[in-house]
Amino acid sequence: MTESKDILADATTRMDKAISHLRDELRGIRTGRATPALVENIRVDYYGSPTPLMQLAQISIPEARQILVKPFDAGAAGEIERAILKSDLGMSPQNDGKSIRLTLPPLSEDQRKKLAHRVKDLCEQARVSIRNVRRDGNKHIDSAQKDGDFSEDQGHDMHEELQGLLKTHEKGIDEISKKKTEEIMTV
Repeated sequence: MTESKDILADATTRMDKAISHLRDELRGIRTGRATPALVENIRVDYYGSPTPLMQLAQISIPEARQILVKPFDAGAAGEIERAILKSDLGMSPQNDGKSIRLTLPPLSEDQRKKLAHRVKDLCEQARVSIRNVRRDGNKHIDSAQKDGDFSEDQGHDMHEELQGLLKTHEKGIDEISKKKTEEIMTV
């Protein structure tokens, strides 16, 4: 016996996860200001194992356009520097042996447009993801209706509730997209 609240709760949880994933992805997209999220997930080859930078170093923001990376193990500074150079951040690390400084160059108008387009693509992926959740929910509702768990009216009401969930989450994605695009395009 399938409960209507179970189907809707599962759909809500999965849609929330899609939005949470979108937020995490957008944290790594550069704006005019420095943020630890730009570098914390860079993979560093640390003793043969790809390790996230945030596990190997303290990351701070001493100035609005600068990132300071202080490795816990000074011997890892060279590997951290190489990993930053390999990443597509477009920053040149300055390594003094104890810490690594990254200065964010100003974004050109063309770079800003490319980043805004990337935000749009990520948001569209999130929309597709939540629509897939709705599709799965609708399938569960239809199969439960065929099994006799719900009447036709209850099934119809659940379809409408699921559609309402989708609309709410799509509005959330639109707001996130608008905010991030404004951050990128603001000089």
